[in-house]
Amino acid sequence: MKKLIIALSGLCLASQALGADPAATRATIEANLQSNVRDAAEVARDTNRKPAEVLEFFGLEDDMKVLEISPASGYWSKFVGPTLCENGGELVVSVGVSDSYASDVMSLDGMDCVTAINSDITLRNLPAFNFDTNNFDMVLTFWNLHNPSAEGRENLNSAVFDALKPGGIYGVVDHTRRHMQPNSRAIGRRLDPMLVVKEMLNVGFELVDYSDMHYHGEDDLTQEVGSPGVRGNTDRFTLSFRKPM
Repeated sequence: MKKLIIALSGLCLASQALGADPAATRATIEANLQSNVRDAAEVARDTNRKPAEVLEFFGLEDDMKVLEISPASGYWSKFVGPTLCENGGELVVSVGVSDSYASDVMSLDGMDCVTAINSDITLRNLPAFNFDTNNFDMVLTFWNLHNPSAEGRENLNSAVFDALKPGGIYGVVDHTRRHMQPNSRAIGRRLDPMLVVKEMLNVGFELVDYSDMHYHGEDDLTQEVGSPGVRGNTDRFTLSFRKPM
């Protein structure tokens, strides 16, 4: 992974913050991480996932209009939503939004600014499409890009590009695969970060920055991400992209 980071550094562009003080939002995020709407299993994941650090790295501010791709059971939504809703922001969720998410997560206290769009589209069935809403300041996706085919990722990334404001940020986290590693079932839920960069550049994004905050040297990148001893401790890449001004 360290060699990968060195390689990526040659591609990085100077980072430009979307707002004046992303760190000010971090205090609100930290407070919402203590909310009683989060269960014990979610809290236990915080040490590994480093949610406040991730969102600060991406430059989240509490008044942004944010799109979260495939929110699953709502781990991120439960603190991103209230952080935005408290301060005039907006959280929109899309792609693979389950009925249980709609009933159990969107109904929670502090989630009044959260809406769902394009719920009929799933990660494994991503045709060329456009989001029903646009002008987003930021789009976030966590452990999702490994699910679609290459064509599906292109369709998703193109839709994200169109939905972002100029200067908007696309934040991505996923499980690391070795560069040019042949595909196999064991690594099917891993992605080559260099491939992700290439695919993003191809649809028009600029690479802003990378972080090694989720580097796990003990992960040899050969095992299925849900394997005992690996689950929750995979090496992950954290990349920030920008739609050019």
